[in-house]
Amino acid sequence: MKIFISVDMEGISSVVSTSHVEPDTKEYERFRRLMTKEVNAVVEAAYEFGATEVVVNDSHNNMDNILIEELHPRAVLISGSPKPWSMMQGIDESFDAAFFVGYHARAGSTEAIMDHTYTGRVLYAKVNNKLMSEAGLNARLAGSFGVPVVLITGDQTTIECARQELNDFVGVAVKEAYGRYSAKIYPFEVVKELLRKGVKEALENIKRFKPTVEQEPIELEIAFIRSAMAEMALLIPGILRKDARTLLYKAGSYTEAYRVFRACAALSANVS
Repeated sequence: MKIFISVDMEGISSVVSTSHVEPDTKEYERFRRLMTKEVNAVVEAAYEFGATEVVVNDSHNNMDNILIEELHPRAVLISGSPKPWSMMQGIDESFDAAFFVGYHARAGSTEAIMDHTYTGRVLYAKVNNKLMSEAGLNARLAGSFGVPVVLITGDQTTIECARQELNDFVGVAVKEAYGRYSAKIYPFEVVKELLRKGVKEALENIKRFKPTVEQEPIELEIAFIRSAMAEMALLIPGILRKDARTLLYKAGSYTEAYRVFRACAALSANVS
């Protein structure tokens, strides 16, 4: 049983502040260790309940947060950025299932720790007119390879967003968000047991979960917080402008749409 794990940071159980997730802040080193510790709890449970191989893709910010020297010795780490498939680098048809660990809610969510969609510059993203969080976008890429997402962890609103966007999965709320920067958090031993139970349920019922596959062709819609960001993304052939801040693109496949979304987000960083 081969498991792919994409790990973000905002949805890690103890995280509530930008100082916890941004390099060069005084708290970052502490919280990257807590991130690694939480990943280890998931990896340990995965092996306990039947996994034979686990690949972990670091998916936050520069994607080099997880400490290899402290990572579970049976996990393989994919680290660094940029990567062709970004948060999903390494995914292919050989995996039996994917876990999304430490994920967060989509941009515009209330009672959600640091809600955003890939970047704070994106106001919203839609696929075939459905609002998407990172979980929704990434699950469809996994689905393109026939891989179901069977476990998602984060705050309660992360799980709610994913329920609206994906096929069935096991959701583990590791904290209760009150706002963008506040949450009820629990001792790690409590979180570890919640994660263990979630992994157990997911892997013992792995055959019931189906990949999330989007009907093709794909209509991608992206709205940015500023019009200049949309203007930069117009450099991509085939992009159309819906209004000052909103772009449309029709893709023949989901993998094409995913690449175009990432290109739009990257180009938007070149203006303020």
